[in-house]
Amino acid sequence: MARLSPEQVERYKRHLLLDEVGSEGQARLLDASVLIVGGGGLGSPAALYLAAAGIGRLGLVDFDLVDASNLQRQILYTTRDVGRPKVETARARLAELNPDTEVVAYAEKLEAANAERILRGYDVVLDGTDTFPSRYLMSDVCVWLGLPLVYGSVMKFEGQVSVFDARSGPCYRCLFPEPPAPEFAPNCAEAGVLGVLPGVIGLLQATEVLKLVLERGTTLAGRLLTYDALSMQMREFRVSKDPECPVCGPDPSIREPIDYEAFCASAAEAPRAEGIPEVAPSVLKTRLERSEELLLLDVREDWEEETARIEGARRIALGELERRASEVSAWKDRSIVIHCHHGARSRSACELLRSLGFEHVENLAGGIDRWSTEVDPGVPRY
Repeated sequence: MARLSPEQVERYKRHLLLDEVGSEGQARLLDASVLIVGGGGLGSPAALYLAAAGIGRLGLVDFDLVDASNLQRQILYTTRDVGRPKVETARARLAELNPDTEVVAYAEKLEAANAERILRGYDVVLDGTDTFPSRYLMSDVCVWLGLPLVYGSVMKFEGQVSVFDARSGPCYRCLFPEPPAPEFAPNCAEAGVLGVLPGVIGLLQATEVLKLVLERGTTLAGRLLTYDALSMQMREFRVSKDPECPVCGPDPSIREPIDYEAFCASAAEAPRAEGIPEVAPSVLKTRLERSEELLLLDVREDWEEETARIEGARRIALGELERRASEVSAWKDRSIVIHCHHGARSRSACELLRSLGFEHVENLAGGIDRWSTEVDPGVPRY
């Protein structure tokens, strides 16, 4: 107990009672440094519990402001915080929770140019992001710096957790060798997420961080844990190290950070060149004003249409489109412009209709969200 003050003995007494933690383990936690990339749905619960546990230095990377739509799941923030920088709000909240924890705020976007600088000097990195460019960049840099990466992701009602540590097992690329095409990678803003789900996954991530720092228990390294909130089931899959991995394999071909934002943008351009045309919101507006004969098809869910809609659009959810394609068969040889929230689902809808013989389908670039910002601010954003 010599290293703990009387106040710390009182604060952490439930840890001190555990043989697997005790005073030595608590001292380890107080000496540890953990970086959380992303202060959103996953980062919020993880940050709260890691600070409460006594992690001595907690880095938080996030360049966003608090938005009202965050409050359904990002429990670090309150209504009065809307419009404020997330990292500054989080730092103040965590300081109130535990003055033993030093919070280092990085109000910047994790990019190829700054990733090594930010990650260097931490013991563990926790992935609280929801974009593939960030995940691949984090994983690559963790391999080079010899850091364990505690991975988590959520979508709708499902989540995943794992630990990637290339020193003794697979890295993120061993499981997912290449970023998926953008149309197959919607984020939570596109697909939605049950508010409590990030809490479950974020706390599982925090648990893995504590085990790594304490060097106790069996971590999820080499295993992928999946959680389905609707069925309340967990499943586990083995993940093996890929001997051909371009980052952690014996003959790596990737040796420096990649600008994955540009990489994914290039990937997004490729399908357009192959025949799915896109129409800008301003161009669609002009065509509608000219009373051009076209079908504006909305493939979002019904609750989304209730929240925001483009006047004159007909809605058939993407999941129902193949079954209900006959309802728009009259437009098989005429112009159809399809939209969703950001453009991913509508691109899939374009491909589906093309496969069914619809020849003149176009995707509304940026979806209804871009329509709201560029054409009609009266259409609510969500």
